[in-house]
Amino acid sequence: MGAKEADMGTIKTLNELKDKTKQERKQMIAIANAADTGILQAVKMALEDGLCRFKLFGDKNKMEKDAAELGFVMDQWPSEELIIEHTEQIDEAAVAAVRSVSSKEADILMKGDIATKNILKAALNKEYGLRTGKILSHVALFEIPNQERLIFLTDAAMNIAPDLQQKAEIINNAVQIAQGIGVEVPKVAAITPVEVVNQAMPSTIDAAVLTQMQRRNQIKGCIIDGPLAFDNAVSITAANQKGIDSKVAGHADILLASSIEAGNALYKSFVYYAQAKVAAVISGAKVPIILTSRADTAENKLYSISLALVSSKSF
Repeated sequence: MGAKEADMGTIKTLNELKDKTKQERKQMIAIANAADTGILQAVKMALEDGLCRFKLFGDKNKMEKDAAELGFVMDQWPSEELIIEHTEQIDEAAVAAVRSVSSKEADILMKGDIATKNILKAALNKEYGLRTGKILSHVALFEIPNQERLIFLTDAAMNIAPDLQQKAEIINNAVQIAQGIGVEVPKVAAITPVEVVNQAMPSTIDAAVLTQMQRRNQIKGCIIDGPLAFDNAVSITAANQKGIDSKVAGHADILLASSIEAGNALYKSFVYYAQAKVAAVISGAKVPIILTSRADTAENKLYSISLALVSSKSF
């Protein structure tokens, strides 16, 4: 492969992504309701690694109590590194965090101990929110053991049954994140159960149309091929065995799931069966939104912070 085709090789692990974060300007992350030990553990790790600055919104007493359990003495950090803003209600924390980003006091929004629908309601507020007119979609980046490179997956958490146009926008969002971390022309595999168009499987038709849309420059900044079954997308051997001649097959940087069911199952299979490390953000807003789960490890939360910080320059 030539230099352009080996873009993802510049960052092969999520630790390398974190190291790249240290080379960037120290951005400010606003966290909505940071009173949570898992979130505060990730904040502590990020501060100790010198990755970024934080503005924490939520119940200050609970934050300090939770932080103390972690050996995290928050008042020892200088105010330019860590700011705590007390709010009485969880929804108040969401509004305050979003306002701090929209007013450019902070650079990135992060979900703390708050329901996803509540933080997205604030983020999409017409008055002070972070709307762009684009669809919001979930973009995950995986480091899978015994694999030589990182791979993106979208959309595993936001859009239930995207239509053709929504899939095109989901691709655009993922390409934006990929280019933000240095993948100049990402290869996108439109994943379906089979690698041929089958009228009984609408996802294969969408995949073929998306491929043609990219070839006619209706979707830019990437190379798309589909339909491709999962094995053809990630394995050169599988692609060769089926006689698939494609720049994407076996070399995919981004896996486009046909539905949330397919994407979510694949996401959790990577994490729980393949023991993958993962970073994830929401793309499509004015800034990356870090939307982690309570089940995510502090390490994966830290990787999500790193992904947001490095990719934010593409927004």
